[in-house]
Amino acid sequence: MLAAAYERNRAHLTPWEPVRPEEFFTEQFQREDIEHRLVATQSAESYPLALVRNNEILGRFNLAGITRGPFQSAGLGYWVDRNHLGRGLASATVRAIVEEAGEQLGLHRIEESTLVHNIASQKVLLKSGFQQIGMAPQYLKIAGHWQDHNLYQIILHE
Repeated sequence: MLAAAYERNRAHLTPWEPVRPEEFFTEQFQREDIEHRLVATQSAESYPLALVRNNEILGRFNLAGITRGPFQSAGLGYWVDRNHLGRGLASATVRAIVEEAGEQLGLHRIEESTLVHNIASQKVLLKSGFQQIGMAPQYLKIAGHWQDHNLYQIILHE
């Protein structure tokens, strides 16, 4: 199911993600990746989530890099299926994740970065209560190039 979602969205996601090897789009790769993510979930290092309707993945969301101690922070990543854009799914899901992260996971802060030209994702974050806190030059290698990213965060406990 996840491999099919990635294959269906390959062209849609290519400008926003790292270059993926061909094997990434296979059931075997996705099954092994999910197994690794579930191990990380058991140790409370990450929480992989999917937005699913009628056995179709509409989007993928991840709270990753969870750091406990005085930081209590995580990074957020997400995408929505190209056939379901513009319906508020990302905003609603991000808001639900933010609420869960504060109330159930005890996190203090969530961070997210977007390519500087990813206006749609920036709107999702702002609608969900995130604030821009800066810009990081050549932050991540996306679509084969080191690219600048705007940095966002939301504080969950004032």
